[in-house]
Amino acid sequence: MRVLIVEPQKIPYEANINKDLHSMQRVVGGLIECVDLDNETTLVCNEEGKLQGLEGNRRVGRDIIAGTFFICGFNDDGEFISLFDEQISKYKDRFYEPESFNYYDMQEPEFFQIFYAEDEELEL
Repeated sequence: MRVLIVEPQKIPYEANINKDLHSMQRVVGGLIECVDLDNETTLVCNEEGKLQGLEGNRRVGRDIIAGTFFICGFNDDGEFISLFDEQISKYKDRFYEPESFNYYDMQEPEFFQIFYAEDEELEL
């Protein structure tokens, strides 16, 4: 499967990996977690990256992904598939610049919004 691998402090690079769970876990260094980037691509990272103290890699939305991750495509059945040239180019550009994070950045609590039926909003 053709993927884009993004390691901390490095430029993303294209690679071919096997589709089996063991191969994917080897790339990220542990249990995998998927974060959909759009309707056709997903970011696969180490589910316990922050708990293991892995180095901060890139910011995605309001979160920081810790450790190495890879990006692959997925089909309508939810199966992982190879990236197309356009997807490789898009995410290579998106994650091209390495980012640096300090200890406090990595410990920052996540942001939650709770919506009640009355449309009241409470931020935690």
